[in-house]
Formats: sequence, structure tokens, C-alpha cells
Amino acid sequence: MKKIKLIALALVVLAGYNCKDAKKEKEKEVKEMASKSFTLVKDSTKVSFTAYKTSEKLAVGGKFMKINIKNSKNGATALEALNGTEFGIPVSGLFTNDATGTRDPKLLEFFFGAMQDTEIISGVFKTDADNKCSIDVTMNGETSNIPLEYVINTETSITFNGTLNLEDWNALEAVAAINNACKELHTGKDGVSKTWTDVAIQAQVLLTKN
Repeated sequence: MKKIKLIALALVVLAGYNCKDAKKEKEKEVKEMASKSFTLVKDSTKVSFTAYKTSEKLAVGGKFMKINIKNSKNGATALEALNGTEFGIPVSGLFTNDATGTRDPKLLEFFFGAMQDTEIISGVFKTDADNKCSIDVTMNGETSNIPLEYVINTETSITFNGTLNLEDWNALEAVAAINNACKELHTGKDGVSKTWTDVAIQAQVLLTKN
């Protein structure tokens, strides 16, 4: 009888240790998960755009070769890590892959040159509680918001898409200036020269998970 009691006591003690070990293991797991975070890879961000010309709305694509990132932080999710990130885009890094080599200089002179303070297009990335994303963009001395749609390519790669209307930055004079400078090239089959005020934008970001 005494032996049975000793065995029972040993089992209770063993069970207690197993529970403690399981609890410690679980606490360790939770702690490790909480310590993992996402961080933006600053030099990986790519920004491209699609502008439009002629009444047929022919697409003209381009990108910016340099993006300056600051105020980035760690986050429990990729979107949380991006929230509040500030960016600056030097317009001198414009590249449209034009074979003639004349489009980029014209855009810099007649489009950006017709604006105020446009050596840098600056902005801040925002994420709300519902994971809706947008960017506040400052250009031509004006700041306006662009809502973004996004696609999560992988856990650490996201593509954002949005559309800006240059009217929101009081940039119609710049639109008229580039249209006049490229009047012939922006004339469609109907004989009308047109440069559209809406521009599609896309940003691809890469993060690391620690």
C-alpha cells in the first residue's frame, strides 16, 4: 500500500513538472512570436508611373531611379512597419526609357519646371485600423492624399497601386506646359492634342522579417 502511494505521488510530481515545462515552452513560443517584426528594406522600394496622352489615352510609362526613405520602423505586420514611413523622390531621377532621349529633359523642363519646389516629391505612408492604405503627397507646394490598393505578393513583398489627379496639386499649368511642348506627339487621330491629368502610380516594397 505504501509503495502504491509513493508511485501515485511520483506521478503527480511528474505531471506537475510536465505542465510547468509545457507552460514554459508556450511562453517561450509566444515571446519569440512577439519579438519577430517586419522592417522595410530601404533601398528596395521601386516607384513607377503611367501618364496618358492623346484622346485615345495612350499610355506613357516611366519610373524614378532613386527613393529616399526615412522614419521607417519595425512592426508586427508589414503594413504596421510601413505606417508613418516618409519618402522623398528626386525628380532628377526620372527615367522613361525614351529611345530619342528627348522626353525626360522635356518633362523636367516643362512639366516639373512649371511647378514650385519640385526638386523632391515628398510624402508619408499611412495605414489605418482597417488596414486601408494611402499616401500624403506634397508636390507643387500642395499636399493631397492618394488612396492605395495593394497586393501581398509574399509575406515580405507588397505592391501598391493608386491614381493621382494633377488638379489636386494645382498643377494644370504644368500639364498645359508639357502638352504645348509636346503638342505634335500628343496629337491623336482626331487632330486634338491632349495630356491627361490622371496618372497611375505603382510602388513595390520589400521587407525583412526578423
